[in-house]
Amino acid sequence: MSPRARALLILAAIAFACALPLFLSNFRLFQFTQVYIYAIALLGLNMLTGYNGQFSLGHGAFYAIGAYVAAIMMDQWGIDYGWTLPAAAMVCFAAGFLFGLPALRLEGLYLALATFSLALAAPQVLKYFEHWTGGSMGLVLTKPDAPFGLPLNPDQWLYFLTLAVLVLLFWLAMNLLSGRIGRALVSIRDNHMAAQAMGINTALYKTLAFGVSSAYTGVAGALSAIAIAYVSPDSFSFILSITLLIGVVIGGLASIPGAIYGALFIQFVPNWAQDISKAAPGAIFGVFLILFMFFMPNGIAGAVRLVAGRFSRRR
Repeated sequence: MSPRARALLILAAIAFACALPLFLSNFRLFQFTQVYIYAIALLGLNMLTGYNGQFSLGHGAFYAIGAYVAAIMMDQWGIDYGWTLPAAAMVCFAAGFLFGLPALRLEGLYLALATFSLALAAPQVLKYFEHWTGGSMGLVLTKPDAPFGLPLNPDQWLYFLTLAVLVLLFWLAMNLLSGRIGRALVSIRDNHMAAQAMGINTALYKTLAFGVSSAYTGVAGALSAIAIAYVSPDSFSFILSITLLIGVVIGGLASIPGAIYGALFIQFVPNWAQDISKAAPGAIFGVFLILFMFFMPNGIAGAVRLVAGRFSRRR
């Protein structure tokens, strides 16, 4: 696909997304807001796992940190919700960077176990600091109204806010991954020793990948807290980390559009499984996972590229 055709396709997708509030109810709009939030988190995790080859099962912890940074700033400090997004990004970048330093000694399954322990510990730690986090009861927030007198209800405004943040972060990721930094991350993933021999500072790039990935996930967590207007430690169990990893694999590793496909999958497919069988929705969801991986081994993004390639060759 030519750059011009790709740009036109992106603009058409953004225009379609902007038109959705004209046709959808507030509930459906909230669901698509969650899709965009998940897409931001999945893009962050894909930078780490898909592009840099570091396997993480603990990004639900950074999602929780971002959510609680936003909730505490809004509920206890009275800070406007707009400032919580950069704050969550900075806090999670620092946390991810610091966690990435000792993680340099770990690879593969050992890194996965270390990050999984982070996902397991996060809910318990949040319950311990009850004065800040509200303990097991969590914190109840208020959805913000649209600014400047815009004729939008809170759900519509949060939808457009999340869409704007999504477009901005995807644009930043495209520029980051298509340049020198992206090539360095991929070279480290493909051959660590060869990348080091070519003069790439592998330790620096791997810790930066962890930090940037965590920052993206933290922004997603902050947006989730604002959109749902409630946070509690039980909302960020290790299941969330596994769900994010499922979304990355189903959407397509090392694919920026794959984050959107994966977010649609983890948002809507569990609901479809619940509708098909209320007795065993987990089994139905497992069948969906097997079918997707069997027919799309490179993820949905890989299948889309394959179909688009065949179509262009026929033309």
